[in-house]
Amino acid sequence: MKIAELSVAADVSIRQIRFLIAEGFVPAPEGGRTYATYGDPHVRAIRRFQRLKTLGFPNAAIRLLMNAREGVPIPIADGITLVVAPDIIGNCSDAERLGDLAKVRLSEVLTEQRSIKRRRTAGAGKG
Repeated sequence: MKIAELSVAADVSIRQIRFLIAEGFVPAPEGGRTYATYGDPHVRAIRRFQRLKTLGFPNAAIRLLMNAREGVPIPIADGITLVVAPDIIGNCSDAERLGDLAKVRLSEVLTEQRSIKRRRTAGAGKG
């Protein structure tokens, strides 16, 4: 798609798209200046940037989050940190599903740890 189509798809101005590309928040288009084309990765990057701005992140923090290679650590509670892949950060459509998956997995891990602890306690009493 051309920049005008990207503008409509992402609901941002062409000027904002150029700013986001220049600042590295959105990847450069394919092709040269005259034949620049954009796709879904550009739309996703713009939406991710917008979502993070809505959440109150400054541009410098957004840059760090979007450039993270290993994932972004998000503190959940004392001793619990969720590490989220950078391409998922800011994608509000996946937030609820990710929360549900994290809840299920955390429950599994805690249940497993309690089971191990009970076996150790039971085994220690047999000696």
